Amino acid sequence: MKIAVDGPAGAGKSTIARLVAEKLGLRYLDTGAMYRALTLEALRRGTDTSDEDAIMRVATSIDLNIVFQAGKGNVIFLGGEDVTGLIRQPDVTAQVSVVASHKKVREFIVALQDQIGKQGSVVMDGRDIGTVVMPDADWKIFLQASVEERARRRQAEFERRGVEVDFDELQEQIRMRDHLDSTRDNSPLRKAQDAVEIDTTSLTIAEVVDEVLGLIRGEGEHVQDSGGNP
Repeated sequence: MKIAVDGPAGAGKSTIARLVAEKLGLRYLDTGAMYRALTLEALRRGTDTSDEDAIMRVATSIDLNIVFQAGKGNVIFLGGEDVTGLIRQPDVTAQVSVVASHKKVREFIVALQDQIGKQGSVVMDGRDIGTVVMPDADWKIFLQASVEERARRRQAEFERRGVEVDFDELQEQIRMRDHLDSTRDNSPLRKAQDAVEIDTTSLTIAEVVDEVLGLIRGEGEHVQDSGGNP
């Protein structure tokens, strides 16, 4: 069983994909974490994120390990160091779209993701899973949410880590990232033709998970159509 979960930044992809994987007893891969880990290492080395060849030298030399742990999702290790929290810091978030826009980098990372996808049942989330990484996925979900709601979620996420961020600045960063992700030449963010789109703006995490599981189990009843939308 292969399940692809795509969508823009802050739409809830990682949380939903992880919980769906746990409910179904499947492996889970947050593909965005791979680009974030690469970005973190590039920043640590003082590498120019706009220099494709320089970023590729980082990509081919890092010791990246992703471990799936029930209840935690993906735990990211760089050279044996747990950087799961560090890859979500504002400086990494501000540069990850630039790193992910490079053709050679995407081809390198997508090849790794493809290998993982061929190892058996898996739930992957990202921006090009249903269109590029796993176009043969059994189910393709595209999560969406308003910019305001996505900024609110990001702000809450940062606050839980003790990081203060400006709400208006977050909104602008998300708009910019949406633009970069959807207009890049290599594997742009877009909904697969056969994907089911779910707007998570007014839904709880549990409601979105239930809707996705309903689709996979053949119930096909959307939360919005069954009176579950608050």
